[in-house]
Amino acid sequence: MKMYEFSIIASGLDPQADDFEARFYNAGCDDATISFQKGRIIVDFAREAYSIDAAIVSAVECATAAGARVERVEPDPLVNLSDIAARTGMTRAAMTQYSKGQRSKNFPPPVARVTSDSPLWDWATVAKWLFRHGKLTREMAIEAEAVKAANEAIVAHEPKLRELLQRRLKIYEASLEKEAA
Repeated sequence: MKMYEFSIIASGLDPQADDFEARFYNAGCDDATISFQKGRIIVDFAREAYSIDAAIVSAVECATAAGARVERVEPDPLVNLSDIAARTGMTRAAMTQYSKGQRSKNFPPPVARVTSDSPLWDWATVAKWLFRHGKLTREMAIEAEAVKAANEAIVAHEPKLRELLQRRLKIYEASLEKEAA
């Protein structure tokens, strides 16, 4: 088993309630720290599991069992060049060169704030590109896709999160294998 670190962003519970933290602990979030910031419940997990999708699904189930309404999983799927550099261990300057096509071609285009000075990229798309170019591990690319797929399922109120993530990651992993061949 491996340790996965991520956060669940949730709402729906009163952080002032006497049993606020105990609800999470009793629901199986004993491997998480609970905080309340900017009107949201933040459940920071260090969860041991066989796969990232299993870790995310079990964390969502536990947070829901505590009575929280899960809104999303983080790390944030939208990233700037500094975020990309931090997640990959590369420099901000290198990421700027990649984004401008100076080091390699076809870096993914930004998906938000395209015309501003601080554009944002889809982390899963960038992670896949970096994997294809030997700059990121396969596992990190899969983790990025898992968070993206989990968030899409949460927004769509998908009742079968586990099955959806397993199916989506199986397809994704096959696409990584196909591209590597």
